[in-house]
Amino acid sequence: MRHPPRSVLPAVAGAVALIGSVTVPVVTASGAAPACSVDYSVTSQWDSGFQGSVNITNNMAAVGSWSLTFDFAGGQKLTQGWNAKWSQSGTTVTAANESYNGSLATGASVSAGFIASWSGSNAVPTSFKLNGTACNTATEPTPNPTDPPSNPGDGKPPALRVSGSKLVDAGGATRRLLGVNRSGGEFMCVQGRGIFDGPVDDASVKAIADWKANAVRIPLNEECWLGLSDIDPAYAGANYINAVKDLVAKVKAHGMTPVVELHWTHGQYTGNSAGCSDVHASCQKPMPDMQYTPAFWASVANTFKSDRTVVFDLFNEPYPDRATTTTTQAWQCWRDGGTCPGIGYEVAGMQDLVDSVRGTGATNLILAGGIAYSNDLSQWLTYKPADPAGNLAAAWHVYNFNSCSNAGCWNSTLAPVAAQVPLVAGEIGENTCAHGFIDQVMKWFDDRGLSYLGWTWNTWDCSSGPSLISGYDGTPTAFGTGLRDHLRALNG
Repeated sequence: MRHPPRSVLPAVAGAVALIGSVTVPVVTASGAAPACSVDYSVTSQWDSGFQGSVNITNNMAAVGSWSLTFDFAGGQKLTQGWNAKWSQSGTTVTAANESYNGSLATGASVSAGFIASWSGSNAVPTSFKLNGTACNTATEPTPNPTDPPSNPGDGKPPALRVSGSKLVDAGGATRRLLGVNRSGGEFMCVQGRGIFDGPVDDASVKAIADWKANAVRIPLNEECWLGLSDIDPAYAGANYINAVKDLVAKVKAHGMTPVVELHWTHGQYTGNSAGCSDVHASCQKPMPDMQYTPAFWASVANTFKSDRTVVFDLFNEPYPDRATTTTTQAWQCWRDGGTCPGIGYEVAGMQDLVDSVRGTGATNLILAGGIAYSNDLSQWLTYKPADPAGNLAAAWHVYNFNSCSNAGCWNSTLAPVAAQVPLVAGEIGENTCAHGFIDQVMKWFDDRGLSYLGWTWNTWDCSSGPSLISGYDGTPTAFGTGLRDHLRALNG
C-alpha cells in the first residue's frame, strides 16, 4: 500500500509467448495429502509444438533420487527438456532427477520443463507416478459440516480450496475473489487511536456489498492481536481480536469472503527502504519476524480454523530484495527465513508461516505474496512453500508506480504462475485519482479468470494514496468509480 516507486525488477523474458495453459488439478483429502502430487501445465503452444512443465511434490518419506513417469495420450513427441533427464519410450515419458536436484524431502517440490511436438490433439496426461507410486490419487475433500452451500447465487461466502490453477468452492465451481481492502486494523491500534479507521458497522459493510464486491481484505497488526505491552490494552488482545471477529462476521453476513492479512510486524530494520526505525509493528518491515509472527498465525488459525470461508494472507508486502545483495538471497530469505543478509532480526520465512497455520489443523486457503512489495513473482514457483493441505495460492500487488506494471511484465512473470496456481491480486491501485491503470489490470485479470481487490475502502485523499471512497456510504472517488462500475458490470 502507498509505496514510493520501486527499483526495476530483474527482467524475465520468455522465448515463446504464452497463449494458453492447462493444469492437472492436485486433489487432496481434507487434512491429508496424496503420496505425491504433480501439476502438469502447458505454458505455451504453437502450430506443431508446445512447452510444458511439471511441478512435483513429494509427500512420502524423503528420497535421494526420483523418477517421474506419465503417458502422452495424443501422439506428442518429446524433443528436449531441462531440470531433469528426459526420455520417451513409445507413449511413456520419464523425467529423472539431475545430480543437483535428486534429494526430495517430505513436503518438498521440484519443477522441470520440456518441449514436445504435437499434431491433431494435445491431450493432457491423466496419471503420474513418482518412483512407482501413483500421484494425485487422494479422494476429493469432504466438505466440513459447517461449510456453506456452494451455490454462487445463494448469498453465502464459499469455503475455498485450490484445484490446479483455480479457486473452487465445496461443489467444485470456480470462484474469483473480487472486492476491496478495508485498511485501518494495521495502524490505528499501534498509534493509540482505536482499532479501525472509520466505521465498521453493518451499514458501512453493506455499502461494500452494494458495489457487488464478493471479498474484503482486512489488514492486521501482530502486536495488537497478541496484546503486547506497547499497545493500549483498549485496542489490544481480546478487544482487538473480538473487533476483528466482529468485522469478519459482518463481511460474511453480506455474502463476502473475509481475507485476514498480516500487515505490520515487529522487528527493527533500518536498511534500504526502511519505513521506520521502530522495533515495534508501526510500519511495513521487509519480512515477518520469528519472535512473534509464527505465534500470531497460530493464534489467527486457531481462531478461524473451524470456518473455512476465511482466507489467510500471510504477509502484506515482503521486500527482502531491498536488504540483500542478490535476488537469490532475497527469495531464499522469503521462503526459508532465519538469518537474512541486511535484516537485523531473525526472519520467519513463508514456510515457517505455512507450518504455523497447518500445525493448528487449519486447512483454510492461504495466500503468499512475492518479493519487491509483492510485485515480483518471477521465482515464486521455484521457491513455493510446501503445503501439506495443498491449499496455497499466490498473491500479487500492483500500482501504476510499480516496476511490473505493464502487460509485457505480466505476460512473462505472472502468466506462468497463474498457469499452475490460483493468482490473487490482493492490492491494485493508482495514485492518479483516476482509474485508467486499474482498468488495464482488471481486463488482464478478467481475461484469465483471476482475482483482484482494490486498495482501499477508506476516505483518504486519493491524490496522496489510492482511496476508493469519499464517504463510508460507498460514495466513490474518481478512482473508485472505475472499480465500482466494473464490479457491478461483472456481478450485477
